[in-house]
Amino acid sequence: MPPAAETVPDQGEGARTEGERPGAAEGAGGHPRERRFLVRARRSIRVRAAAAAALLTFLVLCLAGLIAGSHPFGPTTRNTVDLGQQYLPFHAHWRKVLLGQADGDLFLNWSAGFGTNFLGDYGTYLSSPFDLLVVVFPADRIELALYVITAAKITAAGAAMAVLLLRLRRGPWQIAAVLGAAYALCGWTLNYGTTVPMWLDGLLAFPLLCLVGEWARTGRRPVLGPLVVALAWYANFYTAYMATLGAAVVLTVRLLTTEGPARRRLAGLLRASRSVLLGIGLAAPLVLVIYLATKVADPTPEVTFTAVAWTEVFARLLPATASVASPALFIGTPALALALTLPFNSTVAARTRIAWTAAIVLVTLSLQWGPTHLLWHAGASPNGIPYRQTFVLCGLLLIAAWLSTARGLPPLPALLGGAAALAVLAFGARGSLVVDRWTYPAFAAALALAALAAVAVLLARRYAVGVKVLPALAVVLLVVAQAGEAAVTGGRIAEQSLAQVHWSPRVGPWQEDMRRAVAEKDAWPRHRTDPGELPGGNDVLLVGGQSSEYYSSLTAESYNRTLSALGFGFWAKGRHLTTLDNPVTDAIFSIGTRMRSTPTAPVTADTLPEADITVTDTPVPPLVTVRPDVRLPARGTAFGDSAFANQELLLGSKVYTVPQQIRRTDGPGGVTTLTASCPAGSGLWLWAPELQGSAALSGERPVSFFGGLPSVQGPMRTLGTVPASGSVRVELRGDEPPSLPRQPLGCLDQERLDTAVRQLTATGATDVRVFGHTLTARLPVGSTGTAVIAVPRISGWSCAAGDAAPVPAQRYLGLLAVPLDSTTTSVSCTFRPPGLRIGGAIGALALLALLALGLRTRFARRATRVHLESASGSSGGK
Repeated sequence: MPPAAETVPDQGEGARTEGERPGAAEGAGGHPRERRFLVRARRSIRVRAAAAAALLTFLVLCLAGLIAGSHPFGPTTRNTVDLGQQYLPFHAHWRKVLLGQADGDLFLNWSAGFGTNFLGDYGTYLSSPFDLLVVVFPADRIELALYVITAAKITAAGAAMAVLLLRLRRGPWQIAAVLGAAYALCGWTLNYGTTVPMWLDGLLAFPLLCLVGEWARTGRRPVLGPLVVALAWYANFYTAYMATLGAAVVLTVRLLTTEGPARRRLAGLLRASRSVLLGIGLAAPLVLVIYLATKVADPTPEVTFTAVAWTEVFARLLPATASVASPALFIGTPALALALTLPFNSTVAARTRIAWTAAIVLVTLSLQWGPTHLLWHAGASPNGIPYRQTFVLCGLLLIAAWLSTARGLPPLPALLGGAAALAVLAFGARGSLVVDRWTYPAFAAALALAALAAVAVLLARRYAVGVKVLPALAVVLLVVAQAGEAAVTGGRIAEQSLAQVHWSPRVGPWQEDMRRAVAEKDAWPRHRTDPGELPGGNDVLLVGGQSSEYYSSLTAESYNRTLSALGFGFWAKGRHLTTLDNPVTDAIFSIGTRMRSTPTAPVTADTLPEADITVTDTPVPPLVTVRPDVRLPARGTAFGDSAFANQELLLGSKVYTVPQQIRRTDGPGGVTTLTASCPAGSGLWLWAPELQGSAALSGERPVSFFGGLPSVQGPMRTLGTVPASGSVRVELRGDEPPSLPRQPLGCLDQERLDTAVRQLTATGATDVRVFGHTLTARLPVGSTGTAVIAVPRISGWSCAAGDAAPVPAQRYLGLLAVPLDSTTTSVSCTFRPPGLRIGGAIGALALLALLALGLRTRFARRATRVHLESASGSSGGK
C-alpha cells in the first residue's frame, strides 16, 4: 500500500463511523489555520483520486475499443441495436435543435413520426448535460460525438466513485482511484451502458447521490444536495430512480454503523428525505412530461420476470462474459477478491462488516425475486434487459472492497477467506453458457497479478524492506490487473454483441449523399420530403426531411394504431414505425418528394457504401385539407380491417379495386398462391403484415416481406402492374403458409387518385406555415366542414378556427381536425407537451422551498458566527 503520509485526517466531516479512532480529527486541527490546511489537503487528495480514476477509466475504455477494432479506434461499427437506431439519430437531431437548424423545437419534432413530442424524447434520451457536447462536433462526425459523450459519462462516474470512497473512509487515494475506475468499467457499463448511453447518467448518479446522503447525515450542504438530486433526475430519471434506491441502502448502512444518539441519525435521515423530495420537485417539469408520455405510449407485451440460474449470476462476476438476460456484475477479479475479504477482516469493526455484508447479500437476492425486481424497475418489468439496476450492486461491492482495504492490506486470514469465496464463485460458474474462451485465462492472469501485489505489501510489512518501492509496485500490479482485465472484457463484449444482435452500419457515404439530396429538394411545410428506407433506424433525423419513420420508447399508441391500419410496417413491437412507399398515403400525408436509394455494394459492419438515389416529385394536397362532408365528432367513423379501405376513408375517395374473390392454394415447401382479377393496368398492392419471405406477381421480380407479429409488422408493398388480361397470380414464399388479412390484395387506379389529389388541393389551404411547435394555415373563403391536418393527433395539441380561443384538438381517423363554418378563413394549432404546466408549478414550489432553506441556512450560519466572535471577544477581554 502507499505510504501513510498520503492520507490526511478528514477534519469536520461530521459524526465518525464505528471503528474510527476517536479524537483523531478533533485533535489534529484545533487552530483555524490548521483546519484550513487540513481541508485543503483533503480536497487535494480527492482531486488527485478523481483525476487518476478518470484518466485510468478513459485509457482502459479506449484500449477496449482498440481490442474490438470498433469506431473510433477501428472500422467496425458500434451501432448495435438501439445505439444506432435511437441514440445516434436523436443526438443528430439534438444538435440541429441547439443550432437552430431543426424542423421543430424543444417541444415538437416535425422530422420524425409526422410530428412527435420531442420534449418527451429529450427527457428520455438527451437531457444529460454531457449531451450538450454534441454541438462541438460537425454534423458528419456525430458518431465521434456520441462516443466522446459516452466516454465522458463513464470517466465522470469513475471520478465520482473515487471521491465517494474517500468520503466514506480515509485511505490511500491511489487505491480509491483504482476502485473508482473499476466501478466505471464494471460489466454493467461494458455490456449495457456503452450501447445505452442514456443509462450512464445513472452510473454517475449513484456515487453523487451517496454523497448527498453523506452531506445530509452530517448536516452539510443543504442547498447543494437537492440540486445534485435534481440534476440526476433531470439527466435520466429512470436510472436515477434506481440510483436513489441504492443511495438509500448506503445511507441506511451508514446510519446503522455510525456512533451517536438516535436523534442525530433520525435528523440525518430527514435531511436526506428533504433533499430527495426537493430535488425531484425541481426536476418535475421534465419528469412529469416523460411520465405522462409513457402513459400514452404504445404498450409493449407484458413481461413476467424469471430469475436466471445462480450459475449465470456467478458467471457474470467473471471477465469476458456478455448477456442481456443476466446481471452484468463484473468489477474486476482483484476488486472482487478485496470485496470478499470484508466479512473476514478483523481490522474492520464487526458492526460495519455485518451491516455491509448483509446489505450486499440482500441487494443481490433482490435482483432475483419478483416483487423486489418490480421495485427496482418502478413497478414495470422491462422488455429486453431485466437487470438494469446491476450498477448499484457493483457500486456496493466496490464500497466493500474499499472499506476492507482503506486501512491497509487485509490480514492474511481475511485474504485467505476472500480467496476461498472467490474460488467457490468461479467454480460455481462452470458450465455457464456466457463463459467465453477468454474468461478463465483472464481471470487467472488478473488473480495472479493481484496475488503478487499482496505478496509485495506483505513483504514490506513483515520484513520492513522496500517500504516505498514494494507498496508502489503493488499499486502498479493492481492497476495492470484491473485495467488489463477490464480492457479484455470490454473488447470481447463488443465483439460478441456485434455477432449476436442486430446492428446498424456506421454513418457514411449513403447518408451523406442522401443529406445533400434532401437539402436540395426540401420544401417543408409546403409538402413533406421523405428520404425513404435507409440502412439504420430514425435515419430521417440524420439526413433531414419529414417521414413517418420514428423509433422511441414514447411512440404514441394512437400513432401506431393509425399508421398500422393504413398498411405501414413497424418493428420493436410497434414502437418503431417505418416509412411506406405508397402513393395514396403520400397524398394523405402530403409527401410531395420521395427518395429511393439502393447501395452500390454490400453493407457490412466495417463499411457503408455509396448509394444510387432517385428522386420522385408528385403533386400532393397541402398539409391542411378541407373536407366539406365531414362533421365532428365523426361518430361511427372508424378504421376497419382492410388497409385499402382505411386509406380510402382517410383520403375521402375510392381509388382501389379490391378483388372480392381470391383463390388461395397452399402448396409444398411453404409456397402459397393467390389468384384474382383486377382492372388491367392498375397497380397491384399486397398487404401481408405477417408474411416472412417474398411475394411475386407472375412475370415480375420477387418482393421481400419481413412480417412477424406481434414484434414486427410488414408494410404494404407493390408487386407490379396488372397485365392486360386482368388476371392476377401472386406466389408467396415463406417458411410456412402465412396468415393473411381478409383483403390482402388491392389494385390502385392512378387516374382516380390523381382526381382525388386535385380536388383536395383545390379546396385545401392556400398557405401553410410552421413556427417551432405551432402550425397556421390560410383557408379558401367559404370553407365549411372540417379542416383535416396531416399530423397525428397525439396528446398535447390544441387548435383554433379563426380568432377563436384554442381548445384541445379534435380527431379525425387519428389526425388533427378542426371544425369549420362558412366564416372561417384560417386555422392554427399549437403543441404543448402534457404535464409541462403542472410540472412547472411543482418545480416553482420546490425552487421557492429551496431558496427559503438557503436563506435560513445562511442566516443561521451568520448568527452562529456572530455568537462565536462575541464569545471569543468576551473571553479575550477577561
